Amino acid sequence: MPKYDYLFISCVILLTVFGLVMLSSASSDLGKIKFNDTYFYLKHQIIYGLIFGIAGFLIASRVTYKRLKSAAVPLLIFNIILLILIFTPFGETYNTKSSRWLNFGGFSFQPSEFLKISFIIYLSAWLSNKKMKRQTSFSKGLLPFLAASGIITGLIFLQPATTIILIVMGAAFIVYFISGARLLHILGIAFFGILILASIIYFSSYRYNRISAFLNGGGEKQNSGYQLNQSLSAIGSGGLTGVGFGKSTGKYKSLPEPIGDSIFAVIAEELGFIGAAFLIIIFIIMFIRGFLIAKNAPDQFSKLTVIGLISIIAIQTFIHITAISGLIPLTGVPLPFISFGGTSLAIFLTMTGIIANISRRT
Repeated sequence: MPKYDYLFISCVILLTVFGLVMLSSASSDLGKIKFNDTYFYLKHQIIYGLIFGIAGFLIASRVTYKRLKSAAVPLLIFNIILLILIFTPFGETYNTKSSRWLNFGGFSFQPSEFLKISFIIYLSAWLSNKKMKRQTSFSKGLLPFLAASGIITGLIFLQPATTIILIVMGAAFIVYFISGARLLHILGIAFFGILILASIIYFSSYRYNRISAFLNGGGEKQNSGYQLNQSLSAIGSGGLTGVGFGKSTGKYKSLPEPIGDSIFAVIAEELGFIGAAFLIIIFIIMFIRGFLIAKNAPDQFSKLTVIGLISIIAIQTFIHITAISGLIPLTGVPLPFISFGGTSLAIFLTMTGIIANISRRT
């Protein structure tokens, strides 16, 4: 009888529980101040993230993964429609700056999060067609890949959500490369991708300021480098063992987005280097198990799907931790399984359910 990869699933459970525990700490003061409820954000995460995520994991881990291949095109089309609806009255604007949410009857979610599943499944199904040989064809492979990526990139850029573009397209690039694409095509994609990204940064003042703050060692304390300076201060104050669970001062005094973009800084401050290292090790074990599952996958579709999904999680984790630690330019991206966000948690648990399903076939 086929068995799941229980080490992989154990990592998922550990990360989810760890995330809920740390969210309860990071959000307690914020919840008390804004809603007079210490556990407001934790309850929201459980109701709108964990419950839907568990349901998504159980369904994805039990339904035959081959059904995803036949549903690849409808899933992507549906996702694109949702992205377009963001710019209609159904869209919800946050802080008058970004339009990333849809609101139906009081229920809000981010369609861009669904792309982490739908686009990877579509791309894996598309590239696993042996008859078409799309990996090596310019007209049947590279051009359609660029066209689909361009449409999705444009819709996400208008929100705006540059980091989501980096994460999804980075994973798509890995899938395309692993599928057996020609080196010339890979180099061409990389060149134009870097060129487009550089143009976006140069002609966008707030993105350009973030890069400048990084190059200038953090920037001015009250301007673009403020969050980075406060994050580094929180991480440094944690030392080896941390100040103690629930005792972070940065989470309510100085850290912007302590329950989202800066949650790793809260973890490092409260649990110290040991706690932060423990979290990173769990992530690494999960990534290794994920790539081993891909290596032993029964067919090309399942192999590419696992590689794409695990790459999404790995890239987003890398960006969050390195950005908040000052190793790369600061960018607002939640830490998978840990940061506040119901849609994000539900999607990541569903993704791991798909991977667990495929692990049964290895």
